[in-house]
Amino acid sequence: MFTGWSAHNIDAKGRVAVPARFRDVLKEKHGDERVVVTTSDRCLVAYPYEEWRVIADKIGRQSQVDPRVLAFRRYFISGATECTLDKQGRVLIPPPLRELADLDGQVMLVGMQSNFELWNKDRWYEERARIQDNFGDLSSFMAELGI
Repeated sequence: MFTGWSAHNIDAKGRVAVPARFRDVLKEKHGDERVVVTTSDRCLVAYPYEEWRVIADKIGRQSQVDPRVLAFRRYFISGATECTLDKQGRVLIPPPLRELADLDGQVMLVGMQSNFELWNKDRWYEERARIQDNFGDLSSFMAELGI
């Protein structure tokens, strides 16, 4: 699974190196170095290609007229871009996605078990601080779930 977080530079062309441990997950568990990168709350999220297919299929079975489903599709599905890691283990992030997530300079790649996120470094540290401030409540919530 994808775990841990690390900082990487994004180059002028929008390429960012994927950590070796993440590439290993893609190769060993999924047998495929394709990822689908799409928009999320304040970052981008990268799904292994097969994981993405499962999610997209579930979304595709939802209402075609519910405004909430349509809004979600417009944000999440329309932003999705299939990306293949290059020989140096980098993924090219398209300009519109880079702009939405404010990816420039240092990018944090954050493991989220079945996928990983790409964050603007400053936003990532803000998010970590926000979570840390509420960690007691989050721990209680997780305990209610039996974890």
